[in-house]
Amino acid sequence: MKDSYDLVVIGGGPGGYEAAIRAGQLGMSVACIEKRVYKGEPALGGTCLNVGCIPSKALLDSSHRYEATKHDLDEHGISTGDVAIDIEKMIERKEGIVKQLTGGVAALLKGNGVDWLQGWGTLVDGKGADKQVKFVALEDEAESTITAKNVILAAGSVPIDIPVAKTDGDRIVDSTGALDFTSVPKRLGVIGAGVIGLELGSVWRRLGSEVVVYEALPSFLAAADKDISKEAGKMLKKQGLDIRVDTKVTNAEVKDDQVVVTSENKGESSEESFDKLIVCVGRRAYSEKLLGDDSGIQLTERGLIDVNDQCKTNLDGVYAIGDLVRGPMLAHKAMEEGMMAVERIHGEKAQVNYDTIINVIYTHPEIAWVGLTEQEAEAAGYEVKTGSFNLAANGRALAQSEAEGSIKVVADAKTDRLLGMHAIAAGAGDIVHQGMIAMEFVSSIEDLQLMTFAHPTMSEAVHEAALSADGRAIHAIQRKKRKK
Repeated sequence: MKDSYDLVVIGGGPGGYEAAIRAGQLGMSVACIEKRVYKGEPALGGTCLNVGCIPSKALLDSSHRYEATKHDLDEHGISTGDVAIDIEKMIERKEGIVKQLTGGVAALLKGNGVDWLQGWGTLVDGKGADKQVKFVALEDEAESTITAKNVILAAGSVPIDIPVAKTDGDRIVDSTGALDFTSVPKRLGVIGAGVIGLELGSVWRRLGSEVVVYEALPSFLAAADKDISKEAGKMLKKQGLDIRVDTKVTNAEVKDDQVVVTSENKGESSEESFDKLIVCVGRRAYSEKLLGDDSGIQLTERGLIDVNDQCKTNLDGVYAIGDLVRGPMLAHKAMEEGMMAVERIHGEKAQVNYDTIINVIYTHPEIAWVGLTEQEAEAAGYEVKTGSFNLAANGRALAQSEAEGSIKVVADAKTDRLLGMHAIAAGAGDIVHQGMIAMEFVSSIEDLQLMTFAHPTMSEAVHEAALSADGRAIHAIQRKKRKK
């Protein structure tokens, strides 16, 4: 640890550690401050690697393999006999993946000359040429002051607590607790039908839980394109998720080893009991000890750090990224913002294109989108044309028993420019990257129509959806549009 650095990054999550690595590559002297302790050991990687993106995907994969083995192999002529799940071993595998990745981040910081400071970082004063950062070590709580020419704030976020369902770490848990169940709950309640609620609900439903998902909003997946959200709702309900929209949880308490949940729908109140309850109603920016009283940082009305399009705060040399600032709380957004901030500090003209940030929900099939929905495009004043293609007519999807879902494209009818791509499909999170790349290059629907997609692939559905926008899909009967 030095007394002075070119850059101090407060936060070692995806945005913070990538920023630190990039700064090291550019020859800066860098410190990355991270206070997280996971399973008794200091840990890099933030929420994503430790208790978010990565461990949840590990459990999603394990539970999907279990369900597929138990229910879906017979049609292929494969007999398996009795199938059992070892929850302890499943959790152990998840922990091994987390340890491998977080250890890899530590090696990357070291390999790029970044000092990992284990403890708390507070921006005490960011107004001068030399910023003052207070550092409190985890090991002995010793305090010291570090000066830095530049500071990046990347402290991330934490789950939102709600007073009607206070977590106890046992029966009522947040998303972190839901990753460490030691057995399959017979009945599981989930508050929140967003990304986290649907993913965690899917994990335990596949493993045998009866799952009820409460959603206070009147519509399901309101952020997604209406056609996609409608299709997703039908599929997830068919799979066994009892999704109740326009239903507000008014109380949850533990009674005799059961969680009694009181909810209200259309003015009527009802009670149900569960073995476990997961509270996942969103996340909030984590700013504890991040800013000193005289730091000089300006906040928004929502309590986020106020930044411009390049993530610069109101103070020269101080940037904020990821969940601390405006925009979606997504790891990949934070990563690119961290890289952009460092390169801006270095004098380059980097910029994140916020119009092409991809959203993915890792249910099965996956739900993913990039750009504008049909409804958003119409609200923005575009004359919209759309095309869609059902995977039931895709050869590769049928061959691998993944024929549920569809691909949809949204375009400007006047210019033919692609405005958005939406998918519910196996591998949808990868498929929509084709839409993202096309949008980055300002592609038209015709561009996608003229490309040759390999056969047989799931991606052919993208080609067919683009053709469908002009009534030209080959493997679907196209209805003739009525003349106005």
